[in-house]
Amino acid sequence: MSVSSTHNADISILCERIGVNVGSEILERALTHRSYSYENGGIPTNERLEFLGDSVLGIVVTDTLYRRHPDLPEGQLAKLRAAVVNMRALADIGRGFGLGEFIRLGKGEETTGGRDKASIVADTVEALLGAVYIDQGLAVAAELVHHLFDGLIAAASSMGAGLDWKTSLQELAALRGVGVPRYSVTESGPDHQKSFVATVHMGEADFGQGQGKNKKEAEQAAAQAAWLVLNEQPETIPAGE
Repeated sequence: MSVSSTHNADISILCERIGVNVGSEILERALTHRSYSYENGGIPTNERLEFLGDSVLGIVVTDTLYRRHPDLPEGQLAKLRAAVVNMRALADIGRGFGLGEFIRLGKGEETTGGRDKASIVADTVEALLGAVYIDQGLAVAAELVHHLFDGLIAAASSMGAGLDWKTSLQELAALRGVGVPRYSVTESGPDHQKSFVATVHMGEADFGQGQGKNKKEAEQAAAQAAWLVLNEQPETIPAGE
């Protein structure tokens, strides 16, 4: 009983963070990874809610892009949507409000860093959206999507058709006069399952990190994180002007 009551306290904190009060039963299901289910008698997992939440996210983002860009052709709208609705972006959103600490994981996933694993965090974000949709309806679910994703939608939109975060970061860095972005990459894990982490350096500062299955993917993720940080900073006038 003590485990359950502790978990209920935890998920009330999650509700505060996302600004939506979701029923505890469906919220717990949204947070239940299959590894936890396997170790606890096959209780329902979050996979059906993930399936639903994927569609909720897709329709809200697609509708937003369609209305904001009346002149863009279908192909460019699809590229913009792909820049927002992807595993890396969803994982970053989930990490932003500490979703990982609430996920119910099996012991194996727990010990191998599952709380920060991009695939698990991204899937749980979708399951959470599915739970909000079931419990509160589409209007509230859409509000949550806007709350979590509007910054990323705006960032992707400002990049136009290219959607290359490294190029966009280089352009923004030049505009702000902070120096040329440099990347350092570390790798870990066995040869068949390597993980790469890239860090963006500009001047004397580190601006962002990103993970990926290869060096290119990690650098793009880091460039995206750095672009969002730099874009939020007030513009400065370079010295000497």
